[in-house]
Amino acid sequence: QVQLVESGGGLVQPGGSLRLSCVASGRVSSIDNMEWYRQGLGKERELVADISRDGTTKYADSVKGRFTISRDDVRNTGYLQIDRLKPEDTAVYYCAAPGRYLDDEGRWIVFRAWGQGIQVTVSS
Repeated sequence: QVQLVESGGGLVQPGGSLRLSCVASGRVSSIDNMEWYRQGLGKERELVADISRDGTTKYADSVKGRFTISRDDVRNTGYLQIDRLKPEDTAVYYCAAPGRYLDDEGRWIVFRAWGQGIQVTVSS
């Protein structure tokens, strides 16, 4: 199906910036949206941003104005630019890619691929 690999996380001071990347491989033409989730310690996983194939973006209220999602379908890569980082942004960030494709028997296969997650820590 689709494999996703994130990169770009790390330790950043409050007010700093990071750009997370998510490289897709496999059936990349079957991907619809690209999504970014995060899960803080002891918290539920939350969707923070997503982008459709036509470039339409959506953001969680908690990140609007600070997070920017984008995608480069030539490089099969999604990005999450995070600015003005806050300690409460500390979390494991996951990219996800929902999509569908026809299998050899003509059946639609619907999936959501997930990356392995990458740690973002905001601390002074």
